[in-house]
Amino acid sequence: MIPQKNISAEHDLSEEREIVLEIKDLHKSFGSNNVLNGFNMKLHQGENLVIMGKSGSGKSVMIKCLVGLMEADSGTISVMHKDITKLDQLALDMLRSDIGFLFQGSALYDSMTVRENLEFPLRHHAKKMENYKDKDALVIEALENVGLADAIDLMPSELSGGMKRRVALARTLILRPKIILYDEPTSGLDPITAKEIILLMQDIQRKYNTSSLIITHDVDCARVISERMILLIDGTNYAVGSFTELSSSNDPRVQAFFKQ
Repeated sequence: MIPQKNISAEHDLSEEREIVLEIKDLHKSFGSNNVLNGFNMKLHQGENLVIMGKSGSGKSVMIKCLVGLMEADSGTISVMHKDITKLDQLALDMLRSDIGFLFQGSALYDSMTVRENLEFPLRHHAKKMENYKDKDALVIEALENVGLADAIDLMPSELSGGMKRRVALARTLILRPKIILYDEPTSGLDPITAKEIILLMQDIQRKYNTSSLIITHDVDCARVISERMILLIDGTNYAVGSFTELSSSNDPRVQAFFKQ
């Protein structure tokens, strides 16, 4: 096991960048099934942090707790220095508008055009976006950022899998989030399209200086995009470090993630 307190990458980040998201000693059980057993995590401003874990390791539960969709048994979650467990519903909704979420299946509304899919969060978070008078310009800008301005009036059924993922990312960007959560961003895509999505994620991080939390099984994605990685095993952050540090570990449980 790689001792977290001795990982130099984490120390360098903590000295230079603000912590925008912190989870401390998070526990969550379902009956006798202990899913999270003291999980800890820090996400720094402008960082790309990758979390890898096997199916059923607690990744989805952790994300649901993080955005307030599920209540943890114990532990604390601080987002932008606010403890989400102490926020009322209105404050929690406002905080969620600063957190973009790219769902694994893109989760576009099939009955809406691309334009309408992007307009939906603008209506839902109208108060946050009230200073942006030209909503059409926001939609076009978001689509231009993912290279799909020409698809604005298409239906999701007319898009390829990669195009759907790009539109979903544009919908995430339209609210100017400070943190983006990526849930398996390359899942189900062919290798060329997956590489395009990874490069797009890098471009967005550089342009908007977003802090990104990336859940993935894709070792190539982790290798290219991660500044730090957390391996989630037995409900806790079993190993933390850079891709190079973890992929060269002698720990067989860590090695298992990189033998594909």
